[in-house]
Amino acid sequence: MQINGRQWLGALVCVFAFTWITGPVLATGKEVVKGKVAIVNGEVIRQTDFDREVERAKQMYGRGNKVDDSQLSEIKEKALEQLIERELLYQESRNKGIKVDEEAVTSKIDALRKRFPGEDQFKKGLEKMNLTEAILQSQFRQGMAIQELIETQVAQKVKVSDQEIKDYYDGHPQLFKQPEKIQAKHILIKVDPKEDKSKKAEAKNKIKKAQQRLKAGEQFSKLAEELSQCPSSKKGGDLGYFGRGQMVKSFEEAAFTLKQGEVSDIVETSFGYHLIKLVDKKEAAIVPYKEAKGRLIQQLKRQKTQKQVTQYVAKLKENAKIERFLGTSQ
Repeated sequence: MQINGRQWLGALVCVFAFTWITGPVLATGKEVVKGKVAIVNGEVIRQTDFDREVERAKQMYGRGNKVDDSQLSEIKEKALEQLIERELLYQESRNKGIKVDEEAVTSKIDALRKRFPGEDQFKKGLEKMNLTEAILQSQFRQGMAIQELIETQVAQKVKVSDQEIKDYYDGHPQLFKQPEKIQAKHILIKVDPKEDKSKKAEAKNKIKKAQQRLKAGEQFSKLAEELSQCPSSKKGGDLGYFGRGQMVKSFEEAAFTLKQGEVSDIVETSFGYHLIKLVDKKEAAIVPYKEAKGRLIQQLKRQKTQKQVTQYVAKLKENAKIERFLGTSQ
């Protein structure tokens, strides 16, 4: 899928969201170095890298809203620590002899490039984020190295026992509740609530004729395909499964009182006039343990992995020489 306009910037912000948990974007090529904000085991974290990270974080954090001074101060502190931690992880990946496949790096760049309408738009997108393609390649290369490090040194060693899974399931029943859901079909004859009485009467007459044809034995799905003015008409009026709170109130009240196979009387909503048929009903229930187990394994492994990555990074920090210069003129 191609993107355009303001979405260009969004695509690159997403790339930087990826770097938040992976590798730092280090100054590369002919980029002007403004100074340094930290030194990690002799490796400099440049002011330019820090500024870029702060700008990315502001866009992610603010979501288009203005960031105040206290928020900016917090963003800067977190950005610096993230850069330091990612530099430590990247250094450790090199210490472990992790090599990144350059074809895989190229493939990621190409995949991002395809999200833009053309090469010019891709370059403009990079420019808006104060990036070059060389920096982007460095970001992907370092990010992939860190991902490999986390996978081999942490994630692969994480185990979740059956007892842990069962304890979590039993201790969090609210997370496994399935609310009542129904599957319904409908026939809609549209009319704007602001229309005059004659237009409303005309629409109501049409739905009454549809109702009469149903009572005469015609199939609901075929009538929906023929008469309904809802996109669901292409599927015989089928709206699929939905729970309470997903439809307008009058529609919901009518649909949830029906028995399976029953057709409602004429229902008026802000969209017009409806006839509703209940296809199926799923009562509120708790997801069985066997069904939830696979999802729980992944969830608990992810939680344990995140916790152990935090501990892994803390240990790297303990054994590292780190100098911070944020707020100074280095």
